[in-house]
Order: sequence, then structure tokens, then C-alpha cells
Amino acid sequence: MSALTVSAQCSARLAAVSAAGSRIAPTWPLDQLIAVNPLWELRDQPFTAAAARLEALGRMHCLMPAAHYARLWQRSQIGAADVQRAAAELGAADDTEALLQALKQPAAEAHWHNVSDLLDSTRDRQHQMAWRDEISHQISQFCAAFCQQPEHQSAHNLYLSWVTQIRADRGIAILMGEPGLTKAFRELPDNPQALTLIALDELGLTHTAQIEAYCHALLLDINGWASWFAYERWQSRLEGAGDDALPQLIAIRLGWELALWRHWQLRHKQAAQQLQQQWYSQLPQLNRLIEQQRLAQKPLWVWQRAAEIARQRQEMQILAQKPLATSPQPKLQAIFCIDVRSEVMRRALEAQSPAIQTLGFAGFFGLPLAYTPVGTDLNRPQLPGLLAAGLRVSEGGHEAQALGFARRAQQQKDAAWHDFSRGAASSFSMVEAAGLSYAAKLLRKTFGLQAEEHPVNDLAVTGQWTLWNGERPLTLSEKADLAGNILQAMGLKRLGGEVLLVGHGSHTTNNPHAAGLDCGACGGQTGAVNVQVLAQLLNDEAVRKVLAERGRIIPHSTRFVAALHNTTTDHIHCFGKVTDMAAQWLADAGILAQRERAVALGLADSAQLNQPQQLDAALRQRALDWSEVRPEWGLAGNSAFIVAPRSRTRGLNFGGRTFLHDYVWQEDSAFSVLELIMTAPMVVTHWINMQYNASVTDPLKYGSGNKVLHNVVGGNLGVFEGNGGDLRIGLPLQSVHDGQQWMHEPLRLSVYIQAPEEAIAAIVERHENVRQLVDNDWLYLFRLDDNGVAARLYRGAWQEPACG
Repeated sequence: MSALTVSAQCSARLAAVSAAGSRIAPTWPLDQLIAVNPLWELRDQPFTAAAARLEALGRMHCLMPAAHYARLWQRSQIGAADVQRAAAELGAADDTEALLQALKQPAAEAHWHNVSDLLDSTRDRQHQMAWRDEISHQISQFCAAFCQQPEHQSAHNLYLSWVTQIRADRGIAILMGEPGLTKAFRELPDNPQALTLIALDELGLTHTAQIEAYCHALLLDINGWASWFAYERWQSRLEGAGDDALPQLIAIRLGWELALWRHWQLRHKQAAQQLQQQWYSQLPQLNRLIEQQRLAQKPLWVWQRAAEIARQRQEMQILAQKPLATSPQPKLQAIFCIDVRSEVMRRALEAQSPAIQTLGFAGFFGLPLAYTPVGTDLNRPQLPGLLAAGLRVSEGGHEAQALGFARRAQQQKDAAWHDFSRGAASSFSMVEAAGLSYAAKLLRKTFGLQAEEHPVNDLAVTGQWTLWNGERPLTLSEKADLAGNILQAMGLKRLGGEVLLVGHGSHTTNNPHAAGLDCGACGGQTGAVNVQVLAQLLNDEAVRKVLAERGRIIPHSTRFVAALHNTTTDHIHCFGKVTDMAAQWLADAGILAQRERAVALGLADSAQLNQPQQLDAALRQRALDWSEVRPEWGLAGNSAFIVAPRSRTRGLNFGGRTFLHDYVWQEDSAFSVLELIMTAPMVVTHWINMQYNASVTDPLKYGSGNKVLHNVVGGNLGVFEGNGGDLRIGLPLQSVHDGQQWMHEPLRLSVYIQAPEEAIAAIVERHENVRQLVDNDWLYLFRLDDNGVAARLYRGAWQEPACG
């Protein structure tokens, strides 16, 4: 064989390894925690195919257990008509009795086994630690230490750092009862590509599809850390670079496989023969294992689709109702983030008067910002994770310099305590470590006497903001461009005298995942900065003058006021003064929203519902209580995204389960606004929906476990559940389960858009990501008209909805 042929084969194998890494979706750090579809990098496949692959390769579940669907049937949440429609849609037999019997069948055992798994099958698990657990623990502890070293940066030396460490670690051989194992690690090469090629060769993997699947399975063993390095790759690409540490992480996992393989051949020759027989017999079976899982899951997909049809029927019945009328001349306009929690507040606010108009818009309010508090080196993104920040904002005004000096002094004072309280011994477990020295502080928090300050959100600000493009302030023309584009995207044509820009954020105490309750559109931050910057921009007389010259007039009497909706307490704080009437409307709306949310929070006893002050106090207490594991339900229950004028949905009760984005297609002649909505907010809502779904269907791999046991890793990297194991991603169990039942039902997102068929279909066709989501069953896309849901777009054709 020629050297050229060998080189080509090596390149193909390494490309297959990189392809395996490209199948891992990113997870964001705790201080920027946003919801993400953990299966995002499999979107080029039908969801059913991705689910079968993940089940076969990593025992990862994208469907609920059969018992879940049986309960939905028993409770009549799924009807016979739903099952029959689902079966017809999926090309399955529509015999309901046979489908019910399928729920009683045991789960398929067609799973891939790594070398370590095969060794575990003969290990005394009562007295010996499993190789799978030790491998996960060792790699996880190494990655945690490595990622906290500032010098690691691009992670080019990830594998070399690991192999250097493990060669010197004699404790593993002792712990696992395998003398001589250290020798196998010492013989591993220094170069990750060399290790990869040697391991694949010795293990007999030659076909690229086989290599990709095997390496994918190895990453699924340590999916948390794989997701973290996928995040670093994502950020690198946003910055125009190409750093990717996933092939090195695969090399680390392959290093374990190769070391065990060699050690068994050297020390356990008879057992090694059995290992080889098992290994080589399963290699050709990879595709068959995935196909077996696909066939075994087919009846469950009918039940999953039936559950989605049942929910879609409810949504369509609501959308068929007549909306409430509104005043043509609103006295108060309020623009909210599309977050599902805003749906409750918008409905409560509009109930106060027909003269109130609310609109829904993406929570970062169209500002592609990173926030740099003056006096700090922080550069915090305030926009969706899909995007890179094009602008920077910091406090301005004559007070900014003094503010910067004060912040630097305070940072030095707080550094030691901040590092301790946010480090690996933080959260609930920090109580044990700190002991009595922390008791007084905990008591003050417990009794609501002290609120936990956020290190950035609670900083004092000047109230004036400077926008930067690189190292220079934005010009007046650039400010006008920005303001005009935002007004166009909002669809604001007729402006009243008082316009609230309402961002949102949560307030919780002792909660490592707190950012996940803030605004996902603001990069896991509150929307406070964005709304204050936009209010200043739209109130600027110089900007208004330029806009007027361009034909977009903001009446002199119109005043924009920034506000923030606290989703834990349903208070709305205004950063500027509002009229007394508006203040009363906001207060009364808060009471209505609190009453509606009280039921799910277990605060719905008659005394509290009839005593607004008592209910309000209970909600405030939840926000301040360091021991409260369920301060609010966040976006649990989300199921739909509606893109339509508010006049189409005003007064309709979606129960806090629907994202609402205002859009009037008649005012969007080129459909550029619709294109922005379908390629950004629609994708973000899909990410939110899928993270909640996955945290329920597989809380072990896609959820972060019991938050009472969390230990924060590296200040913000993520959490361990306990003191080790893989890095946990996704939502804590307490975010989706109330101790007795799931508070989120896994249903794929249903998107309803009021716009012409041709425009919707053309946008789907132009954008591959969107087309994949629609055509590969990751979400459902419907067209809405004045009478209800008209049709569903699927694989390039419009068809009648299954529940129509």
C-alpha cells in the first residue's frame, strides 16, 4: 500500500472522528445560561432517526417511558381519535388495542457497548467500581481542573495534559484492583492524532461511518464535558476562529479504551479472548442496533404524536375563539419579551382597560449588545447565543468615571469571598463547609431580611448609556439606523403617549441555575440593560429628528419608559416615572398574574388568593429563601409559538404556555421581518422547548439532577451532582418536577404564523436550518388566518392539520 493511500486513509479516519464531535451541541456557562436543544447538531436527521441513534449508542432517551403514555390514555388526555390520526400520519397500523399492547412490551436491549462496558459486564458490581463510572469520574475531574487554568484557552494541549497526568496517577490501578494498568497508560503516545489512529487500528475500526458512530458513543459517555467543549467551539466560530477540542476529548476517551484493551491482553489473556470475541462480533452490528431501536420506538412515536395532536387541538380551539376588542387610541403601550411568562402578565395588564395595548418582541429588543460595566473588564453578551455581539454598551455621563473607581475598589474587597461562595463548595453544600460563620447570613436570608445581590445586575448605574462600535462611540446616523430598524421590526406604527419597554428577569437566592430563569434572548441575563439603552435611544431628540427626516416620526408627546418584569414575584419595576394611572394598572395586573401562578406554586389556598398582600409576601419570600428549590416554574409547559397581530390573540388564555410575537404581514412588504422572526426567535423558542423536553425525557443525561446536591465547577462552568461524575447540563429536576408529577410535558413546539403561504414556504426553503427543523419533525409549522389554523407546511407542501 502506497504512502499516499495510507495518508488518505488516515485523513478520512480523522475526519470521521471530527464528524463525531460535530454531533455534540453546546451548553452555556452558568452565568450566561440559555436554553439549548441538546440534539441541535443532529437536526439534519429526522427526529425519529436521531432518537434511535442516541438510544442505541448512548442509552439516551428522547421519548417518555411507555407508562407515561399509558397514564395519558387512562386520564383521557389522549383520545382514540388522537391515536388514530397519529398512526395515519406516521404510516403505522391504527389498531388502538395493538398500540396499547405495545406499551406493555419491554424496552429494546439493542445497545452498543464500548470496551469498558464489555468489561463491566463481567465485573463484580457489588464489590468493585464500574469502569464506566471510574472513566467518567477521572475524565470529569481532569476537565474541571484543566478548564480552570487560564492558560488552557484554545485547549490545544487538552490531550497532552491528560496523558501526562494519568501516566503519573498510580491510584487508579489500586482503586480498580488492576496492577500494571499504569504501564498501559505510560505507553500511550503524546500526540492525540497518533493515539486516535493507533486505537482505531488496534480495535479494528476501518470504515468511516463505523468510526464516527463509535466516537460519538464515546462522547455520549461524557456528554456534559463534550457539550462544554462544543460551547467553546461555538464561541470560537462566532469570533471567526476554528478552535475545536472535541477530537482531543475523543482521543482521551479512546486512550482509556486502548489502555484497557492492551492491559487485558497482557494481564488477562483468557478473559481477553472473550473480550475480543464480543467486540469483533458487535462491530458489524452497529447499523442493525440503530435499526432495532427505530423499530422498537415506532409505537411510542405514535403515542408521542397523539399527545401532541391532543395539545394542538386545544391550541387550535383557543385560536378559533373571537379575540377581545381594543381601543384604536391606546393610552398605554407595553412591549414585552415573547417569553411564555409574559403571556400571563400581558393578559392581566390588558384586562385592566381596553386602552392598554401590549406587544410581544424578542427580549433583547433588537440590540446586538455586550455590556461592559465601567471600571471592569467584563464583556457580557446581552443577546441570543445564536448571534455575536456587534456593539458594546457601558455607563456614560459625568458620573461614569467616579463609578468606575468605586467598582474597582469594591471588586478588590469582595474578590476573596466571591471566589469562595461561587466555587466548587458553593450552593447548598456551601452551608456545610462554612458552618456557623455563615449561619447569621443564612438566617437573614431565611427570614427575608437580606436579599442576595447579583454581582452585575445589582450594580449602581448612572442612568446614561454609551454605545460603542469597537473603540468609538456610535455616530448619530448609526444610532438612527439602529432605532429605525428596531421600530420597523416591532411593527410600531401608531404610538401612544406612554410606551413601556418591558424586559424580564428572575430573582432567586442560592441558585446556580438562576440565569436560566432570566431572559434567554439576552444571553441568560435580565433585560434591564437592553430596555434602558433602547429607551434612551428612542427618547433622544437628535435621533428622533434624523428618524423624522427619514419618514419615521415619533410624536413629541411619546415617551419611552424602560421596565423590568420580575417573573418570580410578578412585580414590574419602572426605571423612569410613569403616570399614576399606569402605575395602578401595573400593580393590579401583578395581583392578577400572581393569583394565576399561585396554583402551580402550591400557594392557592383561599386565604392567600383572597389576601393579595399575603400572597405577595409569600412570593417575595420564595425569592429570598436560600433553601427554596422551586422559586418559580420558569418556562415549564411551553408548547407553542404564535406569530400574529395581538388583535388576533387578545383576551385568549394560553395558560402561560405560549410564546407570543407580534407581527402584521401587511406592513412587511418584503417579508424581511418575518424572515428575521423565523430564523432567530423561532429557533430560540425551539431551543427552549427542546431543552425542557430533554430534561424530562432523560433527566440523567440531559438534565442536571437534584439541585440540592449541586456543586458549582469553576465558578461558572456548570455543576456536578455531588462531588464527581460528568458535568451536568440541562435543567435541575426541581425545575420540571414538583415532587409528585412532571410540570412540563414533553411536546414538540407548534408554530402558528399569520402570513401568506408563499412567504412562509419561501423562507423555509431559503434557510437550511429552518427547513431541517420543519421537514425533519423537530417542530410543527402552521399557517394561521382570521378564522383559525388553516394548514400545516411539511416537506414543501401545505396540508390539512391532523387535528383540524
